Amino acid sequence: MTRYLAAAGAAVALMLAAAAMIFFFAPTDALQGPVQRIFYVHVSAAIAAFASFATVLVGSVIYLWRGSLRADRLARASALVGLVFTTVTLVMGMLWAKPIWGTYWTWDARLTSTLVLWIIYAGYLLVRRLAAPGRQAARFAAVVGIFGFVDVPVVYFSVDWWRTQHPGPVIAADALPPEMLSTFLFTMACTLVLAGVLIAIRYRLETLMDQQPVGSVVPSPASPSVPSHLRGEANS
Repeated sequence: MTRYLAAAGAAVALMLAAAAMIFFFAPTDALQGPVQRIFYVHVSAAIAAFASFATVLVGSVIYLWRGSLRADRLARASALVGLVFTTVTLVMGMLWAKPIWGTYWTWDARLTSTLVLWIIYAGYLLVRRLAAPGRQAARFAAVVGIFGFVDVPVVYFSVDWWRTQHPGPVIAADALPPEMLSTFLFTMACTLVLAGVLIAIRYRLETLMDQQPVGSVVPSPASPSVPSHLRGEANS
């Protein structure tokens, strides 16, 4: 557990360093003003979500191919983390859109396809929670995880395929000055590290849950279990 705490602390420290670069190193955008600083976290969270869903894809394929329980756990862990980062992407995008577009939400192709992505993987996690544990549920969820990834390139290329209010890719177009570009790349790297740490922690939790007998209850820290040598006295 110590190594997970250390990894989590390192990830938090990196995100704080990224925040420092965003607010104190990157210049203020001449057109959008301070609200443009949301860009660094908004886009980085989207990339972390895509990476998480790519991990779901790989884990799902390996599970269907070889029946690896480790791959299935990895897919489950990555789906949850990807959903969290997709939520961050949507919320940050809405906060950015209000002062720029005058509204929190519009049924833009990029926004709509991202919302669909959120719904797909929320459905994936819902299947894992509601379906009876077993290979049949794992196989069905793996299929959802594989076909759900089809929406990732749709989200990415939506600004090229349809007319959209969302701005096009500024990184590929080399539209950022050096200070903004370096801040974005650093923030993206820190966010990916955070996503990796969260997946590792969630994978560990999934492993512990899989090791619990069916129907057993894991004691909470607030109500510790009674030691075995005292159970007789407690029941007397």
